[in-house]
Amino acid sequence: MKNFSFMRLSIWFYLVIFFAYLLGPLVIMSITAFNSPGFPRAAPWECLTFEWFSALFQDERILNGIWNSVLVGTGTVILSVAMGLAGALMLTQIWPKLRATYYTIIIAPILVPGVVIGISTLVFWDRVNRMLGLDADSFLSSGLFLTIIGQSTFIASYCMLVLVARLQRYDNALTEAALDLGASHAQTFRKVLLPFMRPAIASAAVLAFLASFENYNTTTFTFGEYPTLTIELAQKVRYGITPAISALAFIIVLLTVFAALFNEAKIRRQELVAAARKTATVEELETGKFRLPGFLSSNTAAVLLVVVAMATIAVVGTATVYSPAQCIADVKETKRLETELRIQELLQRRADEAARRAAEEGEQSDQAPATDATPKPSNDSGFGNVFNPGTLQDGGTETPEEEPENSGSGGVFDPGNLQSN
Repeated sequence: MKNFSFMRLSIWFYLVIFFAYLLGPLVIMSITAFNSPGFPRAAPWECLTFEWFSALFQDERILNGIWNSVLVGTGTVILSVAMGLAGALMLTQIWPKLRATYYTIIIAPILVPGVVIGISTLVFWDRVNRMLGLDADSFLSSGLFLTIIGQSTFIASYCMLVLVARLQRYDNALTEAALDLGASHAQTFRKVLLPFMRPAIASAAVLAFLASFENYNTTTFTFGEYPTLTIELAQKVRYGITPAISALAFIIVLLTVFAALFNEAKIRRQELVAAARKTATVEELETGKFRLPGFLSSNTAAVLLVVVAMATIAVVGTATVYSPAQCIADVKETKRLETELRIQELLQRRADEAARRAAEEGEQSDQAPATDATPKPSNDSGFGNVFNPGTLQDGGTETPEEEPENSGSGGVFDPGNLQSN
């Protein structure tokens, strides 16, 4: 029993750490969207504000990037889902011995780095454009076209994997029965196979749009004059960001939560309706007394969806009447007073330091012996004291008299010996 309790606590502890690591950055970024400082930060908290959402919707570059991302995502969804469905159908119809090779070729773009795909797409379609003799501003050189083609190259592989998983559960006997009843292959595909594949097609479309919306490695080489949202965000991060980016992230997270809860609520309601129909009697079904369960009955996802929607409406309503001007003014005044106090403390510290140094110098001068501080001139001027001023003055240093030099020859030629006595 103790081991079981310890295991449960370990699992819960792991789940808490896992979700904190996974969702912590999103929560912190969402908080920074409502804080008043000009740089995104959650602490210290200053003032509740909604001005960064207004700044977001006034940023032309961000809005243009979102619009370009939607255009690119729409084109990528259409092209990727079509190629993925064709690849999935081909994989189920091809000769079994070639399926492994074909599967490897179709999956290969996923393993290729996005940078390589972007560069190769740009170079290839530039050569095609030159071979056709088109201008540099032709459709084949358009950033919108190149981005859709480059992203669809590998996103189509993701779509194919989703569609293959659904297609493996398809019963080919339905196709054969439709053909035996006189339907053409096009009618069989449109009325039998396509309705069966509709859930997988929807899932593949959502996956393709999200993969296109967040792609950066491939898009950075192909966007041209159509910069997507990821390109605009990267450029803003390079030169400094504002909490308006956090506001955008909060909106994306909120839309994701709405979509997830709505899908879960829809699936749960379908399950409840199917269970209710099984338990209903034939008489209830025939007389119309059968009642479908409510949207909120036994549906936790639906309840959470309503709560999130009401909270969003309340926040939007508060944003229309709330003004943080007074709070921001108080914060600025507090910062100004703190700055002045720090300046005064710094000046006082420097004055105390100067006084301490002056006192130390005074003590050192009092303790030193009283000596003549006048420096004496040095007699050593170099060059053997030849240029010493003392040697050039009368009464200076006495120089010894020179003795007459003996000229040799026993002094015969000495001038003193030549004088008469």
